[in-house]
Amino acid sequence: MSTSTSTATTAGKLDTQPIIRMDPYLKDYLPGIEKRWELFAKWKSTIDSAEGGYEKFSRGYERFGFQVFSDGTISYHEWAPNAVKATLVGDFNNWDRSSHQMERDQYGVWNITIPPKAPGVPAIPHDSKVKISMIVPSLGRIERLPAWIKRVTQDLAVSPAYDARFWNPPSTETYTFKNSRPKKLASLRIYEAHVGISTPELRVGTYKEFTANVLPRIHKLGYNAIQLMAIMEHAYYASFGYQINSFFAASSRYGTPEELKELIDTAHGMGITVLLDVVHSHASKNVLDGLNLFDGTDHQYFHEGGKGRHELWDSRLFNYGHHEVLRFLLSNLRFWMEEYQFDGFRFDGVTSMMYVHHGIGTGFSGGYHEYFGDNVDLEGVVYLMLANDMMHTIYPNSITIAEDVSGMPLLCVPVPIGGVGFDYRLSMAVPDMWIKLLKEKQDEDWDMGNIVHTLTNRRWKEKSIAYAESHDQALVGDKTLAFWLMDKEMYTNMSDLTELTPVISRGLALHKMIRLLVHSLGGEGYLNFEGNEFGHPEWLDFPREGNGNSFQYARRQWNVVDDNMLRYKYLNNFDAAIQHLEEKYHWLEADPGYVSLKHEGDKVIVFERAGLLFIFNFHHTNSFTDYRVGVEVPGDYKIVLSSDDKQYGGWDRVSLSSTFVTTALEWNNRKNFLQVYIPSRVALVLAPTSTI
Repeated sequence: MSTSTSTATTAGKLDTQPIIRMDPYLKDYLPGIEKRWELFAKWKSTIDSAEGGYEKFSRGYERFGFQVFSDGTISYHEWAPNAVKATLVGDFNNWDRSSHQMERDQYGVWNITIPPKAPGVPAIPHDSKVKISMIVPSLGRIERLPAWIKRVTQDLAVSPAYDARFWNPPSTETYTFKNSRPKKLASLRIYEAHVGISTPELRVGTYKEFTANVLPRIHKLGYNAIQLMAIMEHAYYASFGYQINSFFAASSRYGTPEELKELIDTAHGMGITVLLDVVHSHASKNVLDGLNLFDGTDHQYFHEGGKGRHELWDSRLFNYGHHEVLRFLLSNLRFWMEEYQFDGFRFDGVTSMMYVHHGIGTGFSGGYHEYFGDNVDLEGVVYLMLANDMMHTIYPNSITIAEDVSGMPLLCVPVPIGGVGFDYRLSMAVPDMWIKLLKEKQDEDWDMGNIVHTLTNRRWKEKSIAYAESHDQALVGDKTLAFWLMDKEMYTNMSDLTELTPVISRGLALHKMIRLLVHSLGGEGYLNFEGNEFGHPEWLDFPREGNGNSFQYARRQWNVVDDNMLRYKYLNNFDAAIQHLEEKYHWLEADPGYVSLKHEGDKVIVFERAGLLFIFNFHHTNSFTDYRVGVEVPGDYKIVLSSDDKQYGGWDRVSLSSTFVTTALEWNNRKNFLQVYIPSRVALVLAPTSTI
């Protein structure tokens, strides 16, 4: 871990020349870029001068909340400026509201120090319940869960509200990390996963089960990163983890904090990077077990009134311009990195954070005026700049990913040169395109040019994570690609013992082609939601009142891919082949692919990337013999991946032993050409024989 200071200048003006060199069209919008950078530099200067820099400021969790010292002494600090009286209560003092009075400092921080009940023995037992009880103007007595609490539990048989737990396991039960973090990945292949649904059984899965059963699957498939969803504690399971009530608590639904640490450490031992899906875009509106109205006001952590409420999400919105809120959020990032050894974050809801309209009822045309005008929430953008600058200063190898649909320029440009500082953005237009095609177009009407444009339409030198589908498409009300392609026949014709119907044949072929095309052309990283790699049947629907609180669709049916008689194995095998081929040739870290052909009549797409030649024939009936394709580098080529291979559920129409020799004549703006047999609905990847 590095503790060097940020490379961002905190005095003087931003040098805008690198920005103009990157994108000359930004010249007219430099005032807006300079304004947000100046606000960032002002906050950075304040943090440096008043708090000792990111290093100290982001360690709020070492002061706030509960701290246990070696002699058994406990200290507890809580920021609640509106409170006039505060008491710590819990099982340890029989919920006595007078025995453990707290003291207030000039900043509204309440504190108490509790001596040990015996040398080395804390007065508060491990895993016992605690709360802060406060007297506040107009409301009288209120009781809340400590804001920085590291463990909360829920007993639905008693109440949906959570209980705060004093988590201080004995050394014999404390997990010790054994493996170091993997080196920073240049090619990012992400497996998006949710621990709770990772069991085939009708219940919530556990950290221990994920470690034992799912991590080996991910490793075998060839993914090198996991993005864990719904880890930060959320009151409502069906929110998919996006209604956070306790920001420093790992969800107790799946097990203990120590078991989550074991999961992450085990992944690191496999060389897998682990990213947390972090939600700083909003918070649960829960009062009894959340941050809402924590000290009796609606403007402590959040904006007051309508500005502090998201009308679609029915949740609270942070005040990113408040010093203590910045301490809370930046420390939250640091906590997950230190306590649990995460390697970075996927920031949820970035569009909502960056615009005053939160993206509600607003489309983005790509016009630059949309990104630097009055619609921009400068406090939200500056918080993201501070978060990214802090992360990359303290943890140079960390990874940050933005979930943004707007296309904000400079989002993935380092903060010191005027960017927002993310490493990657999610290419959210790509899955939308595929769903639209499958819903509205016949195969013969697919527009090759539009497909290529959508996959390649990204900002130069700003890295993107491409994906054909994510958890959004799997949720009830939508369909996965496999379900759009094969629908009800997935229930009757996915066995090798049944007829390979035209629907299933088409579905298997296009599922493979779509995923390979997105992976190889769509970005500098790739993401898959668990189960979609093998065409997981059915949708995802969490237990809720509307479905009788059923777990029927809140699980992953690994049995279908493990059954050697079912055709799901073919999709799984092909997905693994893609990941391992990328591991060898590293196309995700290479320059964007050069597309030499997008033929509307033939429905053929040809491009080169990382020295490989990719050929896709999307035509629903036509196969082409001796099809001429351009290639820049001369030499002998062989097929290293064919979607028509038997092991991938294909028809084996292409010989993998053939050698293709280039001819030194220009074709499609490439210096050479070669000729291949490319069957209908087949994708081929060719590599120079010298690299095989």
